[in-house]
Amino acid sequence: MGARHASRRARGRPATWVAIACCASMVACSSPIDTGDAARPTVLTTFTVLADIAANVAGDHLTVESITKPGAEIHGYEPTPGDIRKAARADLILDNGLNLEAWFARFVDGIDVPHVVVSDGVAPLEIAEDAYTGMANPHAWMSPLNVQIYADNMADAFADLDPDHAQAYRDNAAAYRTQLQEVHDELVERLDALPPTQRALVTCEGAFSYLARDAGLTEKYIWAVNAEQQATPQQIASTIEFVDANDVPAVFCESTVSDAPMQRVVEATGTRFGGVLFVDSLSEADGPVPTYLDLIRHDATTIAAALTADRAS
Repeated sequence: MGARHASRRARGRPATWVAIACCASMVACSSPIDTGDAARPTVLTTFTVLADIAANVAGDHLTVESITKPGAEIHGYEPTPGDIRKAARADLILDNGLNLEAWFARFVDGIDVPHVVVSDGVAPLEIAEDAYTGMANPHAWMSPLNVQIYADNMADAFADLDPDHAQAYRDNAAAYRTQLQEVHDELVERLDALPPTQRALVTCEGAFSYLARDAGLTEKYIWAVNAEQQATPQQIASTIEFVDANDVPAVFCESTVSDAPMQRVVEATGTRFGGVLFVDSLSEADGPVPTYLDLIRHDATTIAAALTADRAS
């Protein structure tokens, strides 16, 4: 998602990529990342959500790091020479795939480090907008059921990397799957009382296709992809029409974008603003969503509470 936007930004910074390419060639034979434990392999992920999932599967046997920092926008990320040095010293790189990391192919070019696409095995959903026809929605991690697949893929990759602890990785993944299933089941149960016409998830970005599908909700969004130009009058009008036609109890927006367009929908329809949802990044340790389970529980709880508020009162 955002592949064209990301590629446009990259073309505007050729010097950055030249510097990165030079950096990659210089560090290809560099020493491993200094983790304080020479016996522990290092796994590098493309963003913080994957890092936390990986850490749960890895346990104490691997060092897991993220290229991006908490709060960073992943779609059009610009890798730095420091990122390249870190990648060259890793033992394994994990990326989401599904066209999320448009910068990733250039990032790993010339680096002799294996990488695994953790979304392999997920049934992709296409973005339902003409400008992105045929493109998969990359936000597969927004479904706890899909993240069960992520965890299993990570366990297999870690077992290949570190066979001595293969069973520990599989056990960790199984325990994590149980927690993910609990989040999914609770969301479905809380939404069960909603009438069919109100089973809708209206957000700023189209990042919740997988969650909506698995929770039995119809998805509607203002824009499909986070981009420089957002919320056209036509997009807002379409969202207003949908909210009115379906008597949607509440609408939402993501933490990394302005909620001003969605507030216009609220003003025009009289619906409620249900709250802020998190998608592309975890928060700092003292923030609201320092782990993936915190993130998906926060979103599930926020969605369920806002959509069912009238029925609970």
